[in-house]
Amino acid sequence: QVQLVESGGGSVQAGGSLRLSCAAASTYIWETQYMAWFRQTLGKEREVIATIKTGGDDSDTTYADSVQGRFTISQDNALKTTYLQMISLKPEDTATYVCAAYRAGDSWYGRRDPRTYRYWGQGTQVTVSS
Repeated sequence: QVQLVESGGGSVQAGGSLRLSCAAASTYIWETQYMAWFRQTLGKEREVIATIKTGGDDSDTTYADSVQGRFTISQDNALKTTYLQMISLKPEDTATYVCAAYRAGDSWYGRRDPRTYRYWGQGTQVTVSS
C-alpha cells in the first residue's frame, strides 16, 4: 500500500508562488516507479500537471504545456516526499491539486494517464486571485 498526504496549498495573488508536498507513507522507492501531480476543478477532467520517475535524479520528468517553465516537480527520496514548486501563478491555476503514485507491477496506461495511478492523496486546494 502507498498512502499519500498532500500539503502546502493556499491562497495567493497572481504572480505568487507555492510549494506543494506529497508525503508517501510506504517503502516508496521500492514500491513506486512514478509519482504525478494532477489538478482538478469542478466540471473539468482531471489534468496531469507533472510526473517524475522516482528514485532517480529528478531528470526524468514531464510537464503539461500549461505549466511548463513555471512548475517544477522534484523529490526527496530520504523523506519519501514529492514536491511541486509553482511560480508565476495565474488565476487559471486555481484547482485542487492531487498527487498520485504508480507502483511497479500495477497496470500501465502511460505516465500521463490517470488510470495508471492506483494510489491518490486527498488533495490540497490552490486558489490564485487576480
